[in-house]
Amino acid sequence: MHKLSDLSEKYKSEGYLPFNIKGKKRVNLLALGDVGGMLLTGLKLLGSDVISEIGICDINENVAMRYEMEMNQIVFPFEPEKLPDVKMVKPEALFDCDVFVFCASKGVPEVGTEVRDVRMIQFEGNKAIVEQYARLAAEKKFKGLFAIVSDPVDPLCKAAYLASNREEQGHYHWNGLCAQQFQGYGLGVMNSRAIYFAKKEERYKQYLKEGRAFGPHGEDLVIANSIEHYNQELSDELTKLTVESNRVTRQLGFKPYIAPALSSGAISILLTMRGDWHYSSNYIGFQTEGAFMGALNRMTKEGLEWEDLNLPESLFYRIKRAYDRLQDII
Repeated sequence: MHKLSDLSEKYKSEGYLPFNIKGKKRVNLLALGDVGGMLLTGLKLLGSDVISEIGICDINENVAMRYEMEMNQIVFPFEPEKLPDVKMVKPEALFDCDVFVFCASKGVPEVGTEVRDVRMIQFEGNKAIVEQYARLAAEKKFKGLFAIVSDPVDPLCKAAYLASNREEQGHYHWNGLCAQQFQGYGLGVMNSRAIYFAKKEERYKQYLKEGRAFGPHGEDLVIANSIEHYNQELSDELTKLTVESNRVTRQLGFKPYIAPALSSGAISILLTMRGDWHYSSNYIGFQTEGAFMGALNRMTKEGLEWEDLNLPESLFYRIKRAYDRLQDII
């Protein structure tokens, strides 16, 4: 049997807590495209118990103005203060918050474009953007959570972590943000898609109570039908259905952003702030050697806590292959 921490001999929890779990947090969100706008809606409607206010910023000021108006016009009758207010913030004030949500993207391939993994097509363009904001976070001595929703979340998390600790000449000073200030939000929707198929097919129903999702939000995803009763064949089938769900939506003529924005984004980020179990990617490694890996975890007063599972050997090595491939990317 193995544990996730066995993926790296150098892994050691930093015990860093990026925000106070008790009380409400200030959240700032960058970029209000399809994903950002839907995620903002989820935070507004579902986050009143943990969010005091939501700041928004977009390269197109009219878009930000539109969302400021529309979001603040979502109100319960006779309870005007029930939902968190949304306000526009300037780029230089983005890190005056407890949780920064990065939704910026250089562009998603158009529907109908033949690509194997849309997320990796986006990596190079989005990498430059996230590195820019990671350096800004380091300059501002940001102490909160840097939540990355843009694809591909796992490599982008590492790019941001390294950029916040690297000088322009390429030398690492390690005085920037620590690894546990970064979390990637892409695995939540993969778990949700696996649940969708498990509800439809009797052969996969074990996943509903015993299943788990691991790894990156993409081709190297690992879905386990069960931990205690792990079945390689069923797990492979369910993984394939889950991964291909994204492409099926695109074949219907639509960009698949609603479920990711809510399941991976709003719901998972809110669970993080509450200190509840959720799916997100966190760093397993030390400094440049490691990868951000998705699995069930929660934030505690002592920092990040992974679900402490004993993994069957064949499952662990599936996860290890995904981890190694993530290291090959960056």
